[in-house]
Formats: sequence, C-alpha cells, structure tokens
Amino acid sequence: MVVREGDYGARVAAVEPGGAGFIPLDQRHGRPLNLLWTWTSPNLEFATVFLGVLAVAAFGLTFWQATAAITVGTLLGSVTHAVLSARGPRYGVPEMVLGRVPFGHRGNMLPSAINSVAGGVGWFAVNSVSGSLALNTLTGMPKPLCLAIVVALQAGVAFFGHNLVHAYERYAFPLLAVVFGVASAIILAKADFGAPAPDGSGPGGIGAFLIVVGASFGYAAGWNPYAADYTRYLPATTSPRAAGLWAALGVFAGCTVLQIVGAASATLGGAALADPTGAFTGHLPSLVANLTLLVIAIGAVGANAINIYSGSMSFVATGIRLPLPVRLQRALVAGAFGAVGLVVAYFGLDDAGHDYEAFLLVIAYWIGPWLGVVLADLVLRRGVWSVRDADARIDAMVFDVRRRNWAGPTAMAVAVVVSVWLFSNQQKYVGIVPSHHPSFGDITFAVGFVLAALLYAVLRKVPGFRESG
Repeated sequence: MVVREGDYGARVAAVEPGGAGFIPLDQRHGRPLNLLWTWTSPNLEFATVFLGVLAVAAFGLTFWQATAAITVGTLLGSVTHAVLSARGPRYGVPEMVLGRVPFGHRGNMLPSAINSVAGGVGWFAVNSVSGSLALNTLTGMPKPLCLAIVVALQAGVAFFGHNLVHAYERYAFPLLAVVFGVASAIILAKADFGAPAPDGSGPGGIGAFLIVVGASFGYAAGWNPYAADYTRYLPATTSPRAAGLWAALGVFAGCTVLQIVGAASATLGGAALADPTGAFTGHLPSLVANLTLLVIAIGAVGANAINIYSGSMSFVATGIRLPLPVRLQRALVAGAFGAVGLVVAYFGLDDAGHDYEAFLLVIAYWIGPWLGVVLADLVLRRGVWSVRDADARIDAMVFDVRRRNWAGPTAMAVAVVVSVWLFSNQQKYVGIVPSHHPSFGDITFAVGFVLAALLYAVLRKVPGFRESG
C-alpha cells in the first residue's frame, strides 16, 4: 500500500501534502453530514441555472417537460454518485485510483487523463466564464479582469487542498442558499408554467426531452469521477450508506432546484442565450439581482475549487511522474490547471451558451461508458469488491504497478466511439441515427453505458484481456 506522507489532519490553513496515496487512519476526520454542503454549494451557481434555461430556450421544451427531464437525468447521476462516494471511507484513496481495479494500472491512464482535462480545464473554464460574466454585470469591470479575479480565487482554494475546499463549501453554503432561495421564489412566482416553448427555441418533443435528460445526467454525473476524493478522509468506520446518501442528496438538491428555476426564468422572455446572467437577474428587484450576481461568482469559485482539486488528483492518479517534489506535486498541478483553464475560459467569454450546450453532452459521452465499466466491475466481483468485504486484495489491485486489466479501457474506448458515431446529436457532430431521424434525440450516454458494461463482462473472460498481476 502506498501511504500518503505528511501530517495534515483537519488543518485548513495548510497545503495538503502528498499525492494519491492511502490516507492514514490517524489523519481521518469529518462526518457524512458535511457532504451535504460540500456537494450542494458547488451546484448553487449559474452554470446550473443555465442548463434549465437551455432546456426551454434552446431545446424547445415546455416548463413541465423540462422539469421532468431535469429530474430524471439528475436522479440518475445522483444515484451513481452515492454508490461511488460510499467507497471512500473504507478504501481511503481518490476515485480515479479506485479505477485501477477495473482498468488496471496502465489502462486507468485513459479515464484519469480524460477526467483531469475535463475537470481541471473543461469544467473549470465553463464555471469561470459564468462567474466572470456575473462579476462583470455586477461591477462593470472588464470581462478579462473579472475572469482573472475569479480564477485566482478558485486556484488558490484548490492549491491548499482537501480541507480548505470542504471549508469553503461549508461557509459559502448559507449565503448561497439564502440568496438563491429568495431569487428562486421571485422567479417561480412570476413564471408562466403553462407557456409554450419560445418561438425558434428548438425542436421540442421526445428528441429534445432525451437531449435534456442526457445533459442533466452529464451535469450531475460530471461529479462522479470525483466522488471518493471527498469521502476518503472520513474515518474508516463511517457508514457507507450515510456517506453515499448525503453526497447524493447534495448533488440532487442543488442541481434540480436551480435547473428548474432556470427553466422557469426562460418562460419570462429576455435574451436568455445572448446575455444569460443579465437576462436571469433582469427579472429580479435590483438589490436581489445584485446579491444574486455576487453569489453566482461565489458559487463559481466553489464549483471550480472542486474541479481543479479533483482534476489535479486525477492527473496524479495517471501515474505520470513529473520532476516535482512528491509532497507538492498535487498542489503545483492544481496551479497549472488554473493557468491553462484561464486561457481556455478567456476564449469562451463571447459564446458561452453554445459552448456550454455542447460541453455538457460531451461530458456525458465519456462518463456513461466509464460508469458502465466501473459499476459492472462492482457487480461482477460481488464480495471481493464490495464495501462490506474489503480485504488486502484490493490494496494489491490499486497499488500494484504490474497489474493489468485491459478489458476495462478496451470496453470504454469501444463504447465511446460506437455510441458517439451512432447517436451523438449536438452542434459539433450529429451521429448516423439522429441525422436520419432527428426526433430520436440523443441517447449516447445511455448506449455508451450499457455497451461498455456488456463488453467489459465479456472481455474480462477472453484470453489477452483477463486481469493479471
């Protein structure tokens, strides 16, 4: 077992030492309830609201159709988040390190590398744009300056690490909940729940419904590859059920409420896609509007502190060794992601709506197959790889650099390519099925999940793909 070195404990004003090793039992702290605000706070931000806006203004759903699609997609992503979060206290390692069981040590580089880019750069850029646009609307400062301020705060929290991330989410939670609660009540009181979809908004129907389900799933499940990162410091005696429940409840509550409010705001008109934050706050009294813009920026920092931190953990989990002190490798990688994310976000300031729409679906495209492999492995191993029956074999699977399980990366890669080729339906690429049947929507994530799970179950028994080491 590779044990994370250094003394860290519950200290907040300290840089978290080490990389992706096992958290020693004497360094464990916290309780499952803390996961409620750890996962609610990062979802109380405008990127969440905007997904609901897109459901009505871009995809052409009515409010009630959007609400149903949002609930289904978010529930699916929250349930899987519960399953993955539950494993953290017992195994004491990050989520992407646990991924070495179904993917092998080298094969795990595939999902770890994708997640480090998707979280540390992709999600980081998305949330940085929403936060900087809110700050720009509130203060009138130039967008690049607002972006620089938001990025500096986010990268700073992530640089210090696990405990400061938890603390930020905890203390931001009351402010975010109160202000967004007031703003939501005002929007819902004004909304026209029976209004038809706006003219020219999109195709509507079952196809649009499935696209929104996929986008909502991608938003909620986008946190899945981070799940154990925030439960691995909990005492090993922590109830897995409690850890999973509170983590899932935080994701589900934060996502569904604000996405539904976003859908409601789109029924009020305004330039919802051209000026997202301005259109949303334009329906609010000036004081509430200004406070909402402020908490949008605060929420973006909370979301991206998690994205950068877990993005850097995923990079460390790839096993790529950099010429950096091991004790500071994670922290320095987090700072590097902040710098790269700043550049990416800068070029996305002027077309946030369309970029965000495509990004959400792309996230679901790879997370669906990844989840298919991970959950299939959990089921197939039964007692050997259950939370209740952990043993020394798991440590060997996770930390043995010689261990191979090529069934995992092969199943995931094939499922991604095939599902995208056939079913992708977004502005960057339209697959074979929706190009001939536009009303079919986008079920790429569901097909990818099922295909990856089936392929993994078959391939792990085929010579050359069987696990070894």
